[in-house]
Amino acid sequence: MATLDGFPASFYGEPGVLGMLANGISAFLVLLQNFNTARTGVSAEGVENILAGVHLILIGGVCQLIAGLLSFRKYDHLSGTAFIGYAALWGSYGATRIFLGASQSITTNLTMSHDLMSNTTPLTALTTNLSLSAELWNSTSQSPDWLSLLLIPQSAIAGLVPYILLSFLLAFCSATVNVIMPFVFGAITLTLLFEAVAVGVSSAWPLVVSGILELLILLFAVYGSAALLVKGLAQRYVLKGFGTPLFNVLLLGTNSPAASAQSLGQEKKKNTKYAEPQALFFFCDTVSPFIMLFYSFGYVTSFSLGAVWVSIISAAQLLSSYYAHLRQDGYLVTKAGLHATYWLTKAWEEFVLSAVIVSEPEREVATGRQAMVGDWFFVAVALLLLVVSLSNDTLEVTHNALFLLLSVSTVPQIPLQGYYVFFGVSCSLFASASLYGTFCRLINSIAEKSLIPVGPQPISSDRLHSFLSCFRSPGKLQGALPSSSSASSPTNQIPDALFYLTNGVAALSALHAASSSQSVSFLRLSVPWVLVSGAVVQGFVSRLQVRGGQRFGSVIPSFYLSVWATWTWYRFAGPLLQISPVGSYGFTAGAIAFLVINAFLMLIAAYGNLVLLSLTVVMEIVLVCFLLSTLQQLPYQLEIAMLAVFSVICLYGTLASLVNCTFRQSVMPMGPPLVKDVNQQQMSSPALPCPVADSRLTSGLLKISRLLDDGGVCGIPTDTVYALAASCKNPQAIENIYNIKDRPAEKPICICISSVEQLVAAKPPFSSLLWEFMRNVYPGGISCIVSKGDWLLRLGVGPAYDRVGTNDSIMIRVPDHTVTGHLCNITGPLAITSANPSGEPDSTHHDMVISRLGHKIQGILCDGDSNEIVASTVVNCLKIDEGMMLQNRSTLQ
Repeated sequence: MATLDGFPASFYGEPGVLGMLANGISAFLVLLQNFNTARTGVSAEGVENILAGVHLILIGGVCQLIAGLLSFRKYDHLSGTAFIGYAALWGSYGATRIFLGASQSITTNLTMSHDLMSNTTPLTALTTNLSLSAELWNSTSQSPDWLSLLLIPQSAIAGLVPYILLSFLLAFCSATVNVIMPFVFGAITLTLLFEAVAVGVSSAWPLVVSGILELLILLFAVYGSAALLVKGLAQRYVLKGFGTPLFNVLLLGTNSPAASAQSLGQEKKKNTKYAEPQALFFFCDTVSPFIMLFYSFGYVTSFSLGAVWVSIISAAQLLSSYYAHLRQDGYLVTKAGLHATYWLTKAWEEFVLSAVIVSEPEREVATGRQAMVGDWFFVAVALLLLVVSLSNDTLEVTHNALFLLLSVSTVPQIPLQGYYVFFGVSCSLFASASLYGTFCRLINSIAEKSLIPVGPQPISSDRLHSFLSCFRSPGKLQGALPSSSSASSPTNQIPDALFYLTNGVAALSALHAASSSQSVSFLRLSVPWVLVSGAVVQGFVSRLQVRGGQRFGSVIPSFYLSVWATWTWYRFAGPLLQISPVGSYGFTAGAIAFLVINAFLMLIAAYGNLVLLSLTVVMEIVLVCFLLSTLQQLPYQLEIAMLAVFSVICLYGTLASLVNCTFRQSVMPMGPPLVKDVNQQQMSSPALPCPVADSRLTSGLLKISRLLDDGGVCGIPTDTVYALAASCKNPQAIENIYNIKDRPAEKPICICISSVEQLVAAKPPFSSLLWEFMRNVYPGGISCIVSKGDWLLRLGVGPAYDRVGTNDSIMIRVPDHTVTGHLCNITGPLAITSANPSGEPDSTHHDMVISRLGHKIQGILCDGDSNEIVASTVVNCLKIDEGMMLQNRSTLQ
């Protein structure tokens, strides 16, 4: 419990300490090099840069990544987004140092081998150094001039610019949380600015200014870390800087209630056990297009280093997809996975174009590009995503429309003369929308309401549902990838759209391999398209299936990962490596093994749905074609036809899975299972251990209210998780709750009422500031700790006065739940706590309450799945007039 001076145990492990120290130490490493270069005029070279890069990746990248992951699990929107974002920054900057050190070492070797040391010195600027090495390489070899294509300074500036803008936004948003982090993030913003200036000019003054700013980062970070550590030891804020923000967004109102950030076209709110990953998603979608537009407009002529920057930030975007999965947000899981797949694929395609096949004839490269059709699957899925998002806010619809434009701009059939101009303009528009989206989502997530306008819904959820329901088939929502879990569970359905998406991109990207098998450019360009989507991202999908409980169903994406990786190795890389006919026999044996395994997967899919079964059947034919190709007997037309059919099935599977997860019901049919589980059908429902009532029926409410009035303890739904309730008219029933849960006696129980008006009628001595706060957050998933007084007797607590709260304080809940509100109107104030044995996870379905506590309670009001998976947010308002409010996720209800 959050008391007046103490903190819950979950506050003691503070990932902010690790995150800020990682920033401070990383800045200190760069500071040492900058001051040394400014003092001596000799820049770091070779191994020194490589070692600095490794340290930046380990400290600023890995350590800060861990801090970000832990922050997401602590429901810390700002720290989770900032630490993972800065982890990508330091990781990318470390990679840049490694590239720089490696290129300098090679340059030195080439210079010495040609006895040209008299024409250059280690003090030569980086651009001159690279130019010289390029000339030396050209003078001694006809190989591709990869050193001149690195262009590290330009690539670094292209990566630093978006981080400068995003870091400024983080500094502003952090002012709503505490005092220290705005200074840390603000100093990082200015440091990045002067680091970019130092890369672009040869003067020493930017290095000095940057070094001073990096020293400030270190000092602020050390102080902030010390403040958090002391807080954990003393169980209160001792050092200033935390606990009181520069301005508190919880006290700000909104002029557009209709544009609530929670209006996302779904019937239930997302569970909030983890922080909202939307801001991190938009953060990543800002960095990638910024880097791409610098390349598209010709500022960077090689994408060697740019591919590394985009890959790192795309990995962070996959983390946003992962946390969206933990929050059961199937829409964001699919969207974040789609965008990460797109950016990874485009980055490595441009790397191949600018650094691998740069020496090949332009006509051959153009012919190879025009034969590729994988981007059309991105166009199709982007259009589907746009349609599904029409019931979201205007910002989401606009963002999806710009991504559709972006995917159209990269269609390979566009002539090269206008291709990069179109792509660059699209990247500019998309980056602008993503930057605004980062700011909106982060501020609105911190405030837990819509402060920054995101626009209304273009189409209501009901209208979109009605439009899509024309495909509906009667029956329950069919399962997708089979598992031991309930097929109707929303969590089990979430990764399916991404599973179909990745396979669709891989299949369509391999479509013209037969007709273009002799084109070396096509073979090289196809490698990232098939490998990234079919293997890399599909490995991520397999992890989601395991995390969602589908340990058996994850076999299918894991197996297809192996198929596409092998396909890429043999069909695309094989001709380039000139694999001999004897070497092909190994792939023949592997193809036979694939055929046998996929046959068993067809049996598994028969227990799932028709779409998945059709996919595995077509994959069997595709594998037959792969087997024949290893024997040099490939029927090209059959393979092309089967890959096309496979892609169409994946497209429909993506749409149906996305729609069904978004609306949490079977809107578009996936088809019934071909084989039904007889054992499951024959299972009979066991006798219930306690009376149950339906929350949709008035008679159900009256039944539970009678049980409560008679002194019973009942399980009831709330706007968060299920709770155990007892009437305040029966103090003994409140005592029984402690015995039912095995709850420690020192942990108090809160009270639940139906509306703020009930509090007003009781006339508690609350300040105007507290009343304003309560009217802003109630009804909702907030529990406010306030001072006790005689007003509780007027509220109706009566005999339970000494059984609820502590001696001096009481926690009040006003749930945003119609059923709970009506029940409180019938019974009066209720004493409630989470419906779980003490120390165990919260109950998110009435079946969980029945199975765990049904034999101890007198009744349960059944309402299906809970809106969230953790209890309310506790806010200690005892010192609200002093500008202090302590906030924590709690299981106290």
